[in-house]
Amino acid sequence: MSTDTLRYKVYTLLEKDESGSGLGRKIDLFLMLLITVNVISVILESVAYIHTNYGLQFWLIEFFSVAVFSIEYALRLWTCVENPKYKNRRFPRLVYMISPMAVIDLLAILPVYFIMFFNVDLRFLRVLRLLRILKLTRYSTAMVMLLDVFKEETNALLAAIFILLVLLVLAASGAYLVEHNAQPDKFGSIPSAMWWAVATLTTVGYGDVTPITIIGKVFGACITVIGIGMAALPAGILTSGLADHLRRRREALMSQFRLALEDGQIDEDEEEEIEALRKELGISHRAVKHIREVMHQEAKSRAKLPHCPHCGERLHHH
Repeated sequence: MSTDTLRYKVYTLLEKDESGSGLGRKIDLFLMLLITVNVISVILESVAYIHTNYGLQFWLIEFFSVAVFSIEYALRLWTCVENPKYKNRRFPRLVYMISPMAVIDLLAILPVYFIMFFNVDLRFLRVLRLLRILKLTRYSTAMVMLLDVFKEETNALLAAIFILLVLLVLAASGAYLVEHNAQPDKFGSIPSAMWWAVATLTTVGYGDVTPITIIGKVFGACITVIGIGMAALPAGILTSGLADHLRRRREALMSQFRLALEDGQIDEDEEEEIEALRKELGISHRAVKHIREVMHQEAKSRAKLPHCPHCGERLHHH
């Protein structure tokens, strides 16, 4: 991969600033600020008297934002072939265009272009413009980690959702059987009873629809107890996935420390590699300090181990 072309230099600024100038970071901060201003302006624009008094300012913000986001999208589409993930694909730009982040970038600018060519509801347009908040995902390590956990735990989450759907159908059917005669307006059909089933299984319990028969109350109490456990199932899966993901990130950083300490000390280049990995993994300075102390203690312990008289290798305790 050539590192002296204009396209590669633009790619490094947008994706990973390797120049050391910090320009890429400044671009990221500018885009994050612009996205935040956009979201705030869209929210405030929904207030009638604010929109009436500051309509021109909102229009200028929108015009400037769409221009910047359009340029950003075009540059990312142009430079995506420098990304190893897409470089060797048959149609790299097409593959990039259907990637989640590229779709989010496109949705950030499409609403304005829609209004130029189609007669659309402005309220619908405003809601679509709020999708720009998803662009912050690119700059948030926590959101990236959460999306990674969703990908890793997809099968477990789908299994939990399937169980919830089965329970929803069973709860609605049971409520219909025991309550439809007493409350035909609320439990007159299984689809009508599903609202009560959803509110009960998710432990929200709005109270607008409740069983009134003895059997219905007993059945509702059972569904409520089951719902407490079932509603916590997806949360438990995500919590476990996040903990495991964070543990693997810390292990990756510990491996980098071990590699750097093979010669007994960490030089300036190795420090830069560790810091780059820390930023990429989203690990705090406090956690890195703790890992560094543990690794130094581990290195000192290894240094105290005796050497084999034959091969010279350090002996390990068993």
